[in-house]
Amino acid sequence: MNRHLTLKQFRYFLTVAESDSVAAASRMLNIAQSAITKSILELEDELGLVLFERSPKGMRLTPEGHRFLVKARRVIGAVADATRGVQPAAVPQGGSLTVGVTSLVAGYYLSEVFARFVRTSPGVELRIVEEAPPFLEHLLINGELDIAIMVSNALGEPQALVAETLTRSPNRVWMAADHALASQEEVSLAECADYDQVVLLADRVELLMRGSWAQVQAQHGIKPRVVLRTTSLEAVRSLVGVGAGVAVLPDFLYRPWTLDAEHVAVRKLRDPVPTVDVGLVWRRGSPLRGEVQEFIEVARDQSRGHRGR
Repeated sequence: MNRHLTLKQFRYFLTVAESDSVAAASRMLNIAQSAITKSILELEDELGLVLFERSPKGMRLTPEGHRFLVKARRVIGAVADATRGVQPAAVPQGGSLTVGVTSLVAGYYLSEVFARFVRTSPGVELRIVEEAPPFLEHLLINGELDIAIMVSNALGEPQALVAETLTRSPNRVWMAADHALASQEEVSLAECADYDQVVLLADRVELLMRGSWAQVQAQHGIKPRVVLRTTSLEAVRSLVGVGAGVAVLPDFLYRPWTLDAEHVAVRKLRDPVPTVDVGLVWRRGSPLRGEVQEFIEVARDQSRGHRGR
């Protein structure tokens, strides 16, 4: 079959995938909903795949949709690289750059940004330092790191640092596919509190939810039962997949299958809960060398590609 795919289709697909809604994508792109719907249907027809599960509540990626999402992001990223490549004079030809990351963020954001920066700035020596958030902040403030990619809305020393959000990920409820709550399109934190919780202790993601859980306890007199607190994301995913508990985690960490091929379902929260923002962080007042500015631009381009804009 001859496939005639367009960049417009990729961008519309990415925006719907990120927002879970044609209406939200329409607002973000300032395009009529009918045009986006038509583009997605044509894309599915060309691929011979169903990319979204449709419901009155919105659009949710199918397993095939998740796999295509990875490819679509690469396509948009490659286009951004090609566009930037027409201005070689602005690319640093030498120097070094030290970037900090946390283990959690490294697994989901580092590889593409790393690869693109190496392609656009081959003469720059790039060094990656992986540490926990408090120590990354310490290294940034001491000038031992040029910049970091980390959860940026839970900083311990915000007055000493500048944070620029790259992506804002909503928290949702993860559960086994046959869990009692899976029959609902949306669930509340109070409903979640009736079940055992699996808590991820990484990158301060649990810190962002503490205020919301405190409100549940104050309003409903329910204190969540925690079956496990762990730094292992795969442990959380596995326990959730076998029905040992539910977890409230950001979308960027979500994958529909465990290592043992158990399906993990995800549902929206009715409660207004904080997002988990991943962004660039650097020391306030520090001069941004050319290498740092180039890395920031590459990361911004990557973020725009992920949003499909």
